[in-house]
Order: sequence, then C-alpha cells, then structure tokens
Amino acid sequence: MPLPLERLDAEIKAAMIARDTARVALLRLLKSALKYHQIEKRLDALSEADFLGVVQKQIKQRLDSIESYRAAGRGDLLAKEERELALLKAYLPQALTPEEMEALVRAAIAETGATSKNQIGVVMKAALAKAAGRADGRSINAVALRLLGVG
Repeated sequence: MPLPLERLDAEIKAAMIARDTARVALLRLLKSALKYHQIEKRLDALSEADFLGVVQKQIKQRLDSIESYRAAGRGDLLAKEERELALLKAYLPQALTPEEMEALVRAAIAETGATSKNQIGVVMKAALAKAAGRADGRSINAVALRLLGVG
C-alpha cells in the first residue's frame, strides 16, 4: 500500500487530468494539512493513523463551517463545504453501525472496569483507540454516557 502522501499525489494528478478543479483544490489543501502535521509532529513518514487523524480534523472543520454557514444563511458557501465534506468522507474507513459502536463501548467499559461518569475519560480513550477512525468522539461519548447510566 502506498504511503498517504504518495497516494494523495496520484489522486491530485488524476483530478488534474479530469479537470476537476474543486477536487484538486481540496486534495491540495489536504496534502498541505498532512505535511503540516508531519512537520509539527516531527515525523519521518506519515502512518495510516496520522492520515486518518488529519482527515477527521478536516471533516470536523467542514462540519463546523457548515453549521456556521447554515446559521448565517450563506447557501453558496454551505454548498461548497458540503461538497468538500463528501469528498473527505470518502477517505475514511466504513463507519461503525450503532450496534457495533455499542458493542465496542461495552467492551471498553468492561476492559476499564468503569462504573460511573467520573471514569468516562478512561472509557473514551479505550473506545477511541479501538474505533480507529471508524467513529467520532461525540457518538462514542453519547453511547458511553448512556451505558454508564448518565444520559
């Protein structure tokens, strides 16, 4: 499997050949974010986990922007962000189903021995490590709180 940056370079080239300017712009932005992450963390090479982390961060930024643009009534910018969000989501692994997420959180609770909401941080750490980019923190937190009898 090629390294994330090499794979991204190939996709940028393919998008340029297809004259898909929106995709080229997004992929270049993603490549820039990946290089920034690599420099910031002083990494020799990016792992798949690093790649997924950066993609998730970019997705979160798009979701925040979509929320802001929707509140401000900016349909033009909203549509652009939604297109970018759809393109970014293609880089994530298949998301966990609600049943899989609940099973994963139950396993994390059993593994950590958590019994109250005071231990939610330990459960979240274990569950997020097991989810490996297939679920976001908000969803896992909601399930964990429900299973711990808080929500």
